[in-house]
Amino acid sequence: MKLALGCDHGGYRLKEEIKKLLDEEGLTYQDFGCYSTEAVDYPDVAQAVGEAVAAGEFDKGIVCCGTGIGVNIAANKIPGVRAALCHDTFSAKATREHNDSNVLTMGERVIGFGLAVEIVKAWLGAEFAGGRHQRRVDKIAQIEAKYKK
Repeated sequence: MKLALGCDHGGYRLKEEIKKLLDEEGLTYQDFGCYSTEAVDYPDVAQAVGEAVAAGEFDKGIVCCGTGIGVNIAANKIPGVRAALCHDTFSAKATREHNDSNVLTMGERVIGFGLAVEIVKAWLGAEFAGGRHQRRVDKIAQIEAKYKK
């Protein structure tokens, strides 16, 4: 599995904790930034990660900001991205199984590092269930296609 990872300044420390987990697990990732707590605009990083995932260069992406909301909104503007904001393990597992989410977003100012690591583990460990859920994911793609410019 190849992961795209990114954050703005509000999610920098959380991204660094996630990198430690990925290193421990031996997972391959690319860090799209940012690389410090210096202020950056979250849409830029969310777009870079989202585009890389949508293009198939990476299997999944993880993006953090202060709340997880801004990067979630920005990433979901990219056709083919199904970003899910998760602050609990149940939602993280469910969004993989039911929605086939390919980008996880989280907020550093909302959850602690320990819980964030458990969320990442749950999200990465879950597989898309297909079946009736595939029909619904296909409908999401139809909505995207309708509004594509």
